[in-house]
Amino acid sequence: MSIRFGRALLRPRNLAFTIVGMFLLIQLAPVWLWQTNPSGTREPRWDSSVTRQLASRACFDCHSNYTKWPWFTRIAPASWLATLDVQQGRNAMNFNNWRTGSGGSDGQGEWASNSAEAIQNGSMPPQQYLWLHPDAALTNSEKQQLIAGLQRSLK
Repeated sequence: MSIRFGRALLRPRNLAFTIVGMFLLIQLAPVWLWQTNPSGTREPRWDSSVTRQLASRACFDCHSNYTKWPWFTRIAPASWLATLDVQQGRNAMNFNNWRTGSGGSDGQGEWASNSAEAIQNGSMPPQQYLWLHPDAALTNSEKQQLIAGLQRSLK
């Protein structure tokens, strides 16, 4: 009896129903509750509008309260990954909570150094982010401008 049941589950039609059912079931996890853009208290004192524009283009979706939540961030499991990435990014450094967040006055030099290293070695913005947001990719010249600008702005 159990062998027949196992074989019945592996039939293509039953397998398709199971996969669709699981997909629909995981939509019930309400991660959209954390997909918010709270008002920020204060941004860093930017050295130039170019630095802010480059940071906005390449960093703000995960490191600010200006996150754009496209349609696919409402569908699990993409919603889980996007929400987790944004929460971790904001916890690491949030440009909108500069004085009250992790980028407070005593750690600003360290954040400038860490940001420069992450941009230079290509770990920021992450590759999986760039697949869906190609406009966030920076040229080598833009990377150098952003690094220099962040070092001046976050010191």
